[in-house]
Amino acid sequence: MDWQTTTDAVPAAIVPEARALALAARAPVTGAWREGDPVGDRRFAAIGDVPLESGRTLPGVRIAYESWGELSPARDNAVLVLHALTGDSHVVGPAGPAHASAGWWPGVVGPGLAIDTDRWFVLAPNVLGGCQGSTGPSSFAPDGSEWGARFPFLTIRDQVRAQIAFARELGIERFAAVVGGSMGAMHVLEWAIMAPDAVERIAVLAAPPATTADQIALNSVQLEAVRSDPAFRDGDFYDAPDGDGPTRGLALARRMAMLNYRTAAELNARFERGWQSEIDPLGGGGRFAVESYLDFHGNKFTRRFDANSYVVLTEAMNSHDLARGRGDVAAALARVGAKSLVLGIDSDRYFPLAGQVELAAGLPNSIHGTDPVVVHSESGHDAFLIEHEAVGGALANLLAS
Repeated sequence: MDWQTTTDAVPAAIVPEARALALAARAPVTGAWREGDPVGDRRFAAIGDVPLESGRTLPGVRIAYESWGELSPARDNAVLVLHALTGDSHVVGPAGPAHASAGWWPGVVGPGLAIDTDRWFVLAPNVLGGCQGSTGPSSFAPDGSEWGARFPFLTIRDQVRAQIAFARELGIERFAAVVGGSMGAMHVLEWAIMAPDAVERIAVLAAPPATTADQIALNSVQLEAVRSDPAFRDGDFYDAPDGDGPTRGLALARRMAMLNYRTAAELNARFERGWQSEIDPLGGGGRFAVESYLDFHGNKFTRRFDANSYVVLTEAMNSHDLARGRGDVAAALARVGAKSLVLGIDSDRYFPLAGQVELAAGLPNSIHGTDPVVVHSESGHDAFLIEHEAVGGALANLLAS
């Protein structure tokens, strides 16, 4: 039947059986970076206690970060790069024992690229609540045990407060630019409002002015996937042996998220109705190639992320609302004095273009007028990580302004 094909007849992005089998070993109870693991390119800054919007205080906070380039004598060439939900400080560089994945923006940050590290001093912190070296649920609390379920609820503004303290700890009073995509762009917007004197330019990539009900709904099913895994144990799972952690729930959440991040057109073109192997998926015990693709990336994700951090960071994204306590979105954006770039993706079904249209119309110092820069791509939300030429060109224009 010509509407069913084997993997040999579909695009090369199909996950080979050998790669899938490489994940057959028992997964670690958490994919977090832990004390005693190889440090790699990470460095650490202790920023002390961080007061939270909830009224609680998170004690003894540490931020993991990486940097590229050299800070100028005038300390005026620093660029802060802020990562998305499942990113980390490893923006550029190979995978290895210390870094489960290669850098996530290699076509944008580096010598001669849009964010040129021969000119700019680039800083990339791991977000508060993350799992790659910054204080988060997998970190040790003051009593010497992992925070686990005791880790406090965080908002985007709490995380920016920690980033501001991090910058001050490093002696940087003002950034030439603060750049981020998705969750990172939520942080960028709060930087521009919470610390206006510390930001000369901002780049807001693929993010809305507030997380909408639809987006919260999409996030809620991912949170339920994690929490409903019996191995999650209400967040207190760190004493479980490898293979007995909440990896099924975390992998399922990742599979759901990937359907938000990519597009139907891309998946249909890439996989069609291809089979993963010669075994028929229609009652024969085989699998469609797209199922295997999602399985592979879900399972791979559990090797580099922590289930509790996924919950904490997703809930922080749900908190995002520029208007909260500031009147409305227009009034909040009117406070922004930085030069701005707002970029959206025409195929983004997670944070659709309407959000970037509202931001671009409200920011008073846009370098491109009242309409956002629109990237045309079939890659959906993830295009800000993939379309290096288009995204890099927009960032280069901002940095030249």
